[in-house]
Amino acid sequence: MCARFARYDDLEGIMDLYEVLIPDDTLASLDHLKTVWDHIMSNPELYRYAVAEENGRLVATSNITIVPNLTRSGRPYAVIENVVTHPSARRRGFGRETMELLLDYAKEKNCYKVILLSSSHRAEAHKFYESLGFDGDAKRGYTYYMK
Repeated sequence: MCARFARYDDLEGIMDLYEVLIPDDTLASLDHLKTVWDHIMSNPELYRYAVAEENGRLVATSNITIVPNLTRSGRPYAVIENVVTHPSARRRGFGRETMELLLDYAKEKNCYKVILLSSSHRAEAHKFYESLGFDGDAKRGYTYYMK
């Protein structure tokens, strides 16, 4: 088992995992998704997707954004989002490996913190994040959804 950073040809497998993460999501057109993916893949200093695969199929993914910052001595911070492991691959270390790869990347980029939001009802996921060292009580997160 070994997590790696996503390659250009991983888009379809990542989108398959996102159907597990957000089953009722309204997908953008394939052309738009490819445009977004092109932007992500051409800016690896700011955006990285981690993936884990088993038998040629992606089974876990998460992504990180490095945010330039003027406080904290100019050290950036990072945001991790869209953490998902296929149900058939859960509790086997795939999600942990993708997350550890991204946390190592944040350290490499000298980030002073990593932010992660999780739905308030996902108690099992919260235990997973805490096992990685995230503190769910350190701050309070808020979400503003655009209409």
